[in-house]
Amino acid sequence: MSLFGKSQHDSTTDKDKEKEKEAPAPQSVVVAAKTPAERPVPSVSGREHEQFQGGSNVANIGKSITIKGDLTGNEDLQIDGKVDGRIDLPNNQLTIGAEGEVKAEVTAKAVTVIGHVTGNLSATDKIEVEGSGIVDGDVCAPRLIIQEGAVLNGAVEMGHKATAKQTASPSLPKPVASSPAAGASAEG
Repeated sequence: MSLFGKSQHDSTTDKDKEKEKEAPAPQSVVVAAKTPAERPVPSVSGREHEQFQGGSNVANIGKSITIKGDLTGNEDLQIDGKVDGRIDLPNNQLTIGAEGEVKAEVTAKAVTVIGHVTGNLSATDKIEVEGSGIVDGDVCAPRLIIQEGAVLNGAVEMGHKATAKQTASPSLPKPVASSPAAGASAEG
């Protein structure tokens, strides 16, 4: 063994070294990192494309995931699985995907329903129900977009009144009005 770890039986000759220099380097060895602007955008449509372009992070609950309980967070969320409980994303976008099934009281900045929601929706910006979306519950937002084919079974509250009401008490249940006539009929 000689100095620098080379053995004396090393069969590399000067001719072999010259051939290595002349031979083109394999193309797959060097991969240049692309900047975000050069990276290809995944093939998505509409609103999802805007999210990828904006570089925002979107958390995802996959098709095989079931969650029971309260969800809170500070990032956009897409639900393609099942959620049963309460969802609170006051500063973020919530998307219920085509495979998503939500049974919850929902509060978010914006809500897009492509799948099925059972429960009340409340948004400070907008609620959008796409053509395949089904909402069984009340909706409350300053803007409401319902595409042809969408289903909405519930009450609608819109405008500045809806926004002021949400910021004052977003998670309090609606009080039930009682009248003397209603109380008398319940007893009799």
